[in-house]
Amino acid sequence: MGISLIISTIVLGLLGFLYYLIKQRYSFWKNNGIPFLEPTIPFGNFKDVNRTVIFHEWMQKIYNDFKGEILVGIFVLFRPGLIILDLDLIKNILIKDFNQFTDRGLFSNEKDDPLSAHLFSLDGQKWKSLRNKLSPTFTSGKMKFMFPTVFEIGKKLEETLSELIIKENHIEIKDLLARFTTDVIGNCAFGIECNSLKDPNAEFRVMGRRLVSKTRHGPLITFFKASFPDFAKKLGFKEFEDVIINFFLKVVKETVEYREKNNIERNDFLNLLIKIKNSPNENELHGITIEEIAAQVFLFFLAGFETSSSTLGFLLYEIAQNHEIQNKMRSEINEVLKDFNGDFTYEAMTKLNYMDQVISETLRKYPPVVNLLRKCISDYKVEGTNYVIPNGTVLIIPVYPIQHDPEIYPNPEKFNPDNYNQEAINSRHSSTFLAFGDGPRNCLGLRFGKMQTKVGLVTLLSKFKFSVCDATPIPLKFNMKSMLLNSEGGIPLKIEKL
Repeated sequence: MGISLIISTIVLGLLGFLYYLIKQRYSFWKNNGIPFLEPTIPFGNFKDVNRTVIFHEWMQKIYNDFKGEILVGIFVLFRPGLIILDLDLIKNILIKDFNQFTDRGLFSNEKDDPLSAHLFSLDGQKWKSLRNKLSPTFTSGKMKFMFPTVFEIGKKLEETLSELIIKENHIEIKDLLARFTTDVIGNCAFGIECNSLKDPNAEFRVMGRRLVSKTRHGPLITFFKASFPDFAKKLGFKEFEDVIINFFLKVVKETVEYREKNNIERNDFLNLLIKIKNSPNENELHGITIEEIAAQVFLFFLAGFETSSSTLGFLLYEIAQNHEIQNKMRSEINEVLKDFNGDFTYEAMTKLNYMDQVISETLRKYPPVVNLLRKCISDYKVEGTNYVIPNGTVLIIPVYPIQHDPEIYPNPEKFNPDNYNQEAINSRHSSTFLAFGDGPRNCLGLRFGKMQTKVGLVTLLSKFKFSVCDATPIPLKFNMKSMLLNSEGGIPLKIEKL
């Protein structure tokens, strides 16, 4: 037998054995008696995701196809996962039995990419400790301190838009809103005047644009990190581009050093983190390091500017098509301002109840984060069934499909703020609105997100009227590459001064 034939036989044998192992792996849910979606080698069930199908549409199809099931098995490359379809089970996972689902199972690499080790991606005791330290920084009292800063930037938004509508008959609102929220987050998180409303190419805006438009890795590496996060960490993979890592680390280190040297205090998120750093709690392992500060401020920036600007953009897009809702919002603003002698204060903001309904309906129809992730940290018997969720399994909770289920929200593609009057809310299961998550791992910054969204809306609706124009895309198309729900291209609207 020739050497080439021997080598070929060995290679074929190894390939055959590898194929056998993969097939065995892909029989995991079948062997556990759980309904599952048939996978394909090597992508599992993610072969077409973000290539020919958008992630939320992929989830919507599975949700529809397996309607009536409690859960459905899938594979992220070779890693078994579950999509949870039953609302009671979702509530148990997020709240009642949270102690068995504390983790998200996401990739992070604190050593090589400090920015990736933020609150959203951390697990275990590290997450719990950091969450306890950060929770007091997002109380309503702390938001009240930050309100004047946000309000001042709202005035700059009005000035910028007033200048733009003189020159243009329609305005691309999506980028303008991202510049507004970038300036808000820059001030409230970093204590830095970004000036992106005046300069669309300001450094913070360039970095923000880069964060949402570029990824460090292609789809295969991205799914590899999701499938084998611990192994990817050992290999030294990073989440973000070096230029982004270096920029934010440098900004935070220089700002903290300057403030400490000159005894400067401000009513912003960074100041609160510096206090935690310098006053470690004796019951914790340590206070907080400068890298941990950078990671949390970075998360505040990433989550704050993109999700709020997208929500504002989608909301204006909807009310530009429905002037009845727009006029009702404007009337409420005028009535509230009248009660507060024309002053828009933090207290006045809390009285905008119809605006709350419109924001909630926007987040229902366009949830920025289309799914929630949880990781099972011990075998879990699903109540009332024979199903057992194995330790280590990653769970996907399909926010977008639940919030577009016609059995929960009749005519779900219609924009209807009455979905969030108190009577309608009381009639539904509590797990039918998950735009901010739920339970102990819900969105920590939801108060801040709502505050900057409301300030933006009061600024805009009290001074401008929004309508669709020939350039407005109806219906909207969504960005295929983005893991957040994001429109493809801009949102041009006709804007008139009142």
